[in-house]
Amino acid sequence: MKRIYVTFLLSAFSFLLLAEAANAQEKAGSEKNSIQNSKDKEELRNLIDAYASLGDEKKIAEQMGLLTNDAVYKVYMNGSLVVNIEGTDKLEREFTGHASQVKTYFTLNGQHTVAIKGDNATGLSFTQIKMVREADGKDILSDYSVKYADVYIHKNGKWLIKERTAYFVLVESRPLNK
Repeated sequence: MKRIYVTFLLSAFSFLLLAEAANAQEKAGSEKNSIQNSKDKEELRNLIDAYASLGDEKKIAEQMGLLTNDAVYKVYMNGSLVVNIEGTDKLEREFTGHASQVKTYFTLNGQHTVAIKGDNATGLSFTQIKMVREADGKDILSDYSVKYADVYIHKNGKWLIKERTAYFVLVESRPLNK
């Protein structure tokens, strides 16, 4: 009887050790996933901030390097699709043409939420964009409140924008006081 009891205790102890080892391994894997998730979120935030900064500086060719070659860019104003461009070659031409008409850009990114699944992610960000253009010899300030819905892909060790849909929520233009 004593022998059965000792065998039972040893079996129970072995089971507890195995369960604890499995729990520790699962916890380590979960911590690793959590660390990677945080790293990915930071990289995605840096991606949209770099996109804004390069646009403000009119570094359009460099900005295109943040997109996949087949990237899709859409713009909705007042609920209507007004821009739908595919491919960085076309986007670069369009952005360069637009930038040539703008004296100054100023972009401020706000909230940014993402959902990451492996090498794919989606994101939602809110942005204030100010543009100064000249019209009839006067500087005109256009102020845009934009919600971006993005699709990202992790490719060759970095995150890229695959799709960017801009929803212009509020638009205001007025003469700039000097």
